[in-house]
Amino acid sequence: MNTIDYKFYTGAIEVDQESGCLHGKVLFINDLVTFQGASFSELMNDFQGAVDDYLALCKKIGKQPDKPFSGTFNVRVGPELHAAAARAALATDSTLNDFVRRAIGRETGLAKHRQSRRRSGRLHAHA
Repeated sequence: MNTIDYKFYTGAIEVDQESGCLHGKVLFINDLVTFQGASFSELMNDFQGAVDDYLALCKKIGKQPDKPFSGTFNVRVGPELHAAAARAALATDSTLNDFVRRAIGRETGLAKHRQSRRRSGRLHAHA
């Protein structure tokens, strides 16, 4: 899938093979925001305009715009992988959140060199 980005919003690009028109919609939000264009340049301009219009409309009607990503999510990994990750985090004296954040960062190429929060001196009932 081809995507474009603007102001932290991601748009999916599709091609109508009959008309040759490009069109798409903003991903990862509940509201429907669409855009189109006869060329990539037109598509990109319409995408940016659609995002700007969406944000302006939300402001006008007093609605919080949908945020594509909150920074938190639940992952179902199964008990064995959960336990292995918790043990690996403990072995590096980091939290499970920091361990998972580093793993995702490595896999996506967005690794940030953040110092993990130390576990010492805290009681952790949940691993």
